[in-house]
Amino acid sequence: MPQPVHGGNLVWAAALAGCPPSAILDFSASISPLGPPNSALAAIGSQLVNLRHYPDPDYRELRLALGDFHQLPPEWILPGNGSAELLSLAGRELAQLAATALITPAFGDYYRALAAYNALVLEFPLDLVTLVMSDLSWIFDKIQNPKDFGLLLNNPHNPTGKLFARSAILPYLEEFALVVVDEAFMDFLPQDKEQSLIEVVQEYPNLVILRSLTKFYSLPGLRLGYAIAHPSRLRQWQLWRDPWPVNTLAAAAAIAALQDREFQMQTWVWLPPVRNQLFEGLASFSGLQPFHSAANFLLVESQQSSSQLQHKLLKHHQILIRDCLSFPELGDRYFRVAVLTDSDNQRLLKAIAKSLSES
Repeated sequence: MPQPVHGGNLVWAAALAGCPPSAILDFSASISPLGPPNSALAAIGSQLVNLRHYPDPDYRELRLALGDFHQLPPEWILPGNGSAELLSLAGRELAQLAATALITPAFGDYYRALAAYNALVLEFPLDLVTLVMSDLSWIFDKIQNPKDFGLLLNNPHNPTGKLFARSAILPYLEEFALVVVDEAFMDFLPQDKEQSLIEVVQEYPNLVILRSLTKFYSLPGLRLGYAIAHPSRLRQWQLWRDPWPVNTLAAAAAIAALQDREFQMQTWVWLPPVRNQLFEGLASFSGLQPFHSAANFLLVESQQSSSQLQHKLLKHHQILIRDCLSFPELGDRYFRVAVLTDSDNQRLLKAIAKSLSES
């Protein structure tokens, strides 16, 4: 079975570990351990009777709920079958430009979405020591006329967890023809600390923001995300896709989750101390150096082979971590772990300690 490109491939992990998928403790997919919220599960149950009907192709109720959540008119929002579907639509539009600048290391699905439409990609590396985005003048030295180019980046950055200030991204909006910002992990930050561009989206017709509802609310199996952009762009995107990309249960779960303020507050209170404890635990090992993160995962630099460590953890402890082989800039000396419950994090740390001692 080939090595997975994404995290969360429990079938592959179970085959390597020699156990059922349900026995794997998964640190490879950055999904909150606190959900799904009971409110979302109840909403799913209440809609089972409606499975005999097609969803509303305009998703009016869902768009209204998202608009209320972000204080935007609903026509500025387009729900999708996970942010991956919407990324594909963005890739189709970016491919119409001269090229797309990509801040690297970058989520592998960006390359898929761009390659699907033969988009030309220009890579600009993030300084992994300072975690500072490439200087604008350097990008502009390589791009003669940025008004003909697109830019695709994420914030917080995956896989480093770096949170870029809103002010660091705004200058790009003045220069590029289209800027797509993936904010899949932004909701892990409380509103007083997040750096989302949603508050300025109505000022920039060249801005597209992608959001996911599956990571924060632990609903990856439902596949639900949304794009925020100018209504004329979203109307065009609708013409390019299937008529019912979001199923009835996913839409109901999303509406309930967005209104669940208690769950949101619980997550914001829970994450920082548990993430810090995991960071300190990993930093205590000789040969491992975690990166500070604003998201619900930690990137770790390793002096040993991360793929070998991954295999040891699977075979001897039924624990799956995310290797970084799909990030060419990182390779076999980095791995990524999600922040899970304190007990699960402690189990991971004990397993790593044993694995490192046996090296």
